[in-house]
Amino acid sequence: MTPLLPAPERGTSLQDRLEEALLPLINLVFLLLMFFLMAGHLSDEPLPGLPAGPNGGDRAPVRADLVITESGHFRVNGETLTADALPGSLPAPAADEPLRIAAAGQLAMTQLEPLLAELEHLGYQDVMLLTEPAE
Repeated sequence: MTPLLPAPERGTSLQDRLEEALLPLINLVFLLLMFFLMAGHLSDEPLPGLPAGPNGGDRAPVRADLVITESGHFRVNGETLTADALPGSLPAPAADEPLRIAAAGQLAMTQLEPLLAELEHLGYQDVMLLTEPAE
C-alpha cells in the first residue's frame, strides 16, 4: 500500500511533507475548475421546450427568432422564407440578446453549418440553438 505522505527526509518537517503531498490535489482541483469554466455555461434561465417534443402539446410555444423545419425550410414569425430573404427578416444583431434558432432534431450539424457561417458574416456574435433529440 502506498503511504499518504512521502517518506521523511532529514531536515524536513511534517508541515513541509504535508504541503508536498497536497500539491497534486490542488493542481487537479484547479484543472477541473478551469475545465468546467470553459466547457459549461451556467444560466438561471431554463431552455424552453420545443413544440416537436414528446410532451409538446402541453408546453408553451417556443420563442425563437428563426425556425428551421425538418425539410430545411426557414420560418420567421410564421412566414416561410428563402435563404436570400432571410437576412432582411431577422432581428438586428444585439450584443446582449442571442439569436434563437429552433431547429428540428433530425437536422444534422452539416446542414446548419452554412447558415451559421452566414449569420456570423451578418454580425451575429451569439446564437442559441434550440433543438430536441431525434427519436
